[in-house]
Formats: sequence, C-alpha cells, structure tokens
Amino acid sequence: MNLENANASLETSFQNTIATVQFGHPASNSFPRQLLDRLTAEINLLSRNENVSVIILKSEGNRVFCSGASFDELLQVENEEQGTEFFSGFAHLLNAMRNCNKLIIGRVQGKAVGGGVGIISACDYVFATLLSDVKLSELAIGIGPFVIEPAVSRKIGKTAMAEMTLAPDQWKSAKWAFEKGLYSVLCDAANLDLEVNDFAQKLSSYNPEALFEMKKIIWEGTEQWESILIERAKITGKLVLSDFARKALIQFKK
Repeated sequence: MNLENANASLETSFQNTIATVQFGHPASNSFPRQLLDRLTAEINLLSRNENVSVIILKSEGNRVFCSGASFDELLQVENEEQGTEFFSGFAHLLNAMRNCNKLIIGRVQGKAVGGGVGIISACDYVFATLLSDVKLSELAIGIGPFVIEPAVSRKIGKTAMAEMTLAPDQWKSAKWAFEKGLYSVLCDAANLDLEVNDFAQKLSSYNPEALFEMKKIIWEGTEQWESILIERAKITGKLVLSDFARKALIQFKK
C-alpha cells in the first residue's frame, strides 16, 4: 500500500438506525482512488442494510471538508486509460450516492474544492457552517469539473455552476452556496453537530418506506448518469495528460 492510501481513513459508526460515515486524509481530506472506492463500497453496503434508514456523511478535522482529487495520484497518470480509471472513481461514488436506498445528510464543517463540491451536491440534505466556502478550481489545472457537473448543476443550476467553473481561482462564500441551494441549512460551527444529529434523529423516526420512495422522487430524471459520468471521466482522463495540466498540477503542489 502506498503512503497516500495508508494515511487515508474511513470509519462507520451506528446509533439506532443512523449510520455515520467519516472519511479523512492528511492532505486536506483529498481522495486517492482507493479511498474513493472504499467510500463507494461503504455507501453501497449501507444501502442494502435494512437496519439503517439515514446516513450522515462527514469528514475529519475542522477547516476543510474535502479538497477533491489527490494531486499526487493525478501526476502519476501515464495514459488515457489510467486517467479514465481514476476519474471514474468519482463517477462511481456519485452514482452510489444517487442510487443509495437511504437519504444522505451531508455535514460540511469547512471548505470544499472540486470533487468535494460534487460530493456535497450528491447529498440529499446538507448542513454547513459559515466557514464552508466552495470553489471549482479544475480549469486552473487544465481540466474541468466534467464528472461532477451534473450533480452540481442539479443542485445550483447551470448558471451558478458556470459562475464557479469560469472563475476557478475565486472562492464562493458559504452564504452564496446556501442561497444557491447547495446547502440546506447554514449554522454556527458550535451548533453543527447538534443540528445534524437532531435532524437525523427526526428523519430516522419517519416511515422507512416513505423515506425510500422520497429518495427515488428526489433523484428522478438522473438515470442516464450511469453512462454520462463515465463519458465525462474519459474526457477528464484525456485532459489531465496535457502539458498544461502537468505543469499546472506541479505548480499547485508547490
């Protein structure tokens, strides 16, 4: 196991019918491919768990929710096949969240970049703090938010998605994200866990069959994502091999 994967963490805890999944990585909660696969598998496993009615998705630490793809692994991509394989990890995760039989509550304690914004977008209900600014930085590193775009656009609309994408060096405030619909609730950091847990408890007290039917309604019209997100992964996998992307990734790492 390489150092990136050795330092990655994924833990699931249970309280009654609520499952809390926490991911983490020392590099600002970024995602090496193996961690993406582990989270995808965990979401699929919980989807089949009849003793679970609600999932809380959170990350380690206080300042960053998720910084997206691992730059170290992106620099290791040597051909289009490897590039497609890496970005398919995000495609599989978003589809797992979309297809999950349980409602997913996002707990966002800090900033999110790129793929992190996509993961937030794939949650069904999101609590965030005033520190939870967002950015789509992909164009600045020679690629684009192609895989996560359907999820982001579904939440905030094409116009707001384009506003973020075409200004890849600019942070959008948590308040902006709340007003656009990315976040369901904006609260003080001190109250985040209390509000998330209270909401999860209430949600889990409702009829599981009704929650399941509601989940299907929420995601109506997204059936084509199974193929669309993989096609987008191919586009990104090709672009990450460009000289522009290579130079930009190295510069970002510095």
